[in-house]
Amino acid sequence: MPLHTRLIALVLPLLMAGAARAAEPEYTLAVSEGTSGGLDHARATAKYAGLAEALGRALKGKVTVVFAREFALLADGLKAKRFDLALARPSDYPARAMRDNGYRFVASAKPEGQCLIVTRKDSPLQNLEEAKGKRWVLPEQVSYMSRFCNAELRDRGIPLKAEKVQFVREQGAVQFYLEHKLADVGGVASYSGVARSLDKAGLRVLHRSVMQPYSPMVAGPRLTAEQLQAVQAELRAMDQADAGRGVLKTLGIQGFDTGTGPRVLSLLEWLGS
Repeated sequence: MPLHTRLIALVLPLLMAGAARAAEPEYTLAVSEGTSGGLDHARATAKYAGLAEALGRALKGKVTVVFAREFALLADGLKAKRFDLALARPSDYPARAMRDNGYRFVASAKPEGQCLIVTRKDSPLQNLEEAKGKRWVLPEQVSYMSRFCNAELRDRGIPLKAEKVQFVREQGAVQFYLEHKLADVGGVASYSGVARSLDKAGLRVLHRSVMQPYSPMVAGPRLTAEQLQAVQAELRAMDQADAGRGVLKTLGIQGFDTGTGPRVLSLLEWLGS
């Protein structure tokens, strides 16, 4: 075989492979864990790499993670429809994207989230009714979990506007206030680090709220109905194989639920958003 023929035979597959990669469609996945998530862009990219790979298989393309550390970046991107997919721990952002910006529901994470009303182990408080008139501590007033707890307490006959409430920057500060007897009762998210260390901190749960969809994923207008269905199928199957379970473990969730879309939308009315 002539030399130039051998060279063509060697180079042509590489060129074809490069062209195939260049033609591969690209998509974006915006992720947000809220202001208390504690991740930087590098760690967020690593954490969500397995999920992006799974989504890429479903979409037959490449999915790039965009870490939205600031809520303004997440909100602006959703409003401008810059993100093909978005997964956000503050569930009201995906919900508003569905209501206001033409995004469609994909799935939410399992288990669902709750507001935990907590107090010290040695507190005399035995039920939520007894917490009326006590010193409350909650995350900052504009935060998702503060509004979540407020909605639950409103439904239970304890409007926070009538209570003595201290709002703090992060949920870790709620724990600090309770541990140091600066407050009698507080509210934290069931999926927070505080909730995972209640016993160690000498705290106990006084009341658990209703459950609401956690960390919803929504899809932008560029994805077709067929692509959305393919993504949902991929997410539903994740807990059925070792590789998928590994991705879920990295994300800190048990799986994905593709049937909670109506409840994600109704969440906004419940929150008063």
